Amino acid sequence: MSDDSLLPARRVRRRGNLRAALLDAGVALAREGGPSAVVLREVTRRAGVVPNAAYRHFENHQALFEAVRGVALAQLAHAIEAEIEAVQSDDLRLHARATFRGVGLGYLRFARREPGLFRTAFAARPFDVNESHGDQESARGASGMDPFQLLASALDGMVHAGLMSPEHRPGAEWMAWSAVHGMAFLVLNGPLRGQGEAECQVLAERLVAMVERGLLAETPARG
Repeated sequence: MSDDSLLPARRVRRRGNLRAALLDAGVALAREGGPSAVVLREVTRRAGVVPNAAYRHFENHQALFEAVRGVALAQLAHAIEAEIEAVQSDDLRLHARATFRGVGLGYLRFARREPGLFRTAFAARPFDVNESHGDQESARGASGMDPFQLLASALDGMVHAGLMSPEHRPGAEWMAWSAVHGMAFLVLNGPLRGQGEAECQVLAERLVAMVERGLLAETPARG
C-alpha cells in the first residue's frame, strides 16, 4: 500500500491536488489557531490522507509551515493593496501620502481581522528582506510585492513626491514598520487587547499619522 493510501472511509484525492489540499488545510488551521495549530497530523487528517502522504509534497513539517506562512504573507499583502486601492488620488503628493497610510492601516486592519494568519506570518523568526519566507513567489500580492516591499515602495513614493528627504530614506522602513508592528501586537496580546474595532481603528489612524508626520518633519522646507 502506497503512502498516498487513504484511511478507511476517506475519499481518494488525485495526487496533483494533494499539495493544494494540504496547504489549504494548513492555512485553515493557522487562521483558527495561529502557528502552533499547524500540526502535520491534523493537516493530513483534514486533507483526508495518512500522515506519510504529506512527505511527497513537503520535505518535513517546517517546509509545510513555511508554505503556510507564505500564504499568510500573501494575504497580508493583498489586504494592504486593497487599503491602498481605496484611497488613491491623481495628485502626486496626495497619492504618495495615501499610499503610505494605506500600507500602515492595511497592515493593522489585517492583524485585527486575521490574528491567526498574522501571527503565523511572523512566527519562528523575524521577517528579513534578504530572506525567503515561505514560498517566495506565493508571499506576494497582486502587485508582485510582499508586505515589506509594499512599505519600501510607499516610502520611495514619498521621496519622489518631495515629501521626504532622500537623505532620510535609508532604513526608514524599519522605523515605520516597528511602529505599526508594535501596535499590532499591543492589540493582539497586550493592554489594547479587548478594545473594540472602532477604538482600534482610531488608534491605528493616529499612529500612522504620527509616523507620517515624523517622516515629513525630516524633509527640509522648500524655499
